[in-house]
Amino acid sequence: MAIIITDECINCGACEPECPNNAIYESGAEWAWKDGNNLTGSIDIDGTSTDVSARFEPVSSDVYYIVTGKCTECVGFHEEPQCAAVCPVDCCLPDPENVETKERLTEKKDRMHA
Repeated sequence: MAIIITDECINCGACEPECPNNAIYESGAEWAWKDGNNLTGSIDIDGTSTDVSARFEPVSSDVYYIVTGKCTECVGFHEEPQCAAVCPVDCCLPDPENVETKERLTEKKDRMHA
């Protein structure tokens, strides 16, 4: 499953540089699929083709946030999610709303880092 950052986040920013997928953004920051990976062109998300350069509204304007579609729980990079490993307040937690198999997480990783 993807990781989420809870409201207990103190906005320290320790998690952001640890993410190998650049799925973590500062509160209020726009995001794009191509940020921090090798994606080019367009990507098919839930049956809709989207330009990987398109900027999207922030998921949170209060605390750091993780783009669920880019989060692979560090599969293929590390033994555990690095955001959770470095978080001083333990606010990076598994997202029960976005449960994914290791195979699916690996597919996402391979797609972004081909």
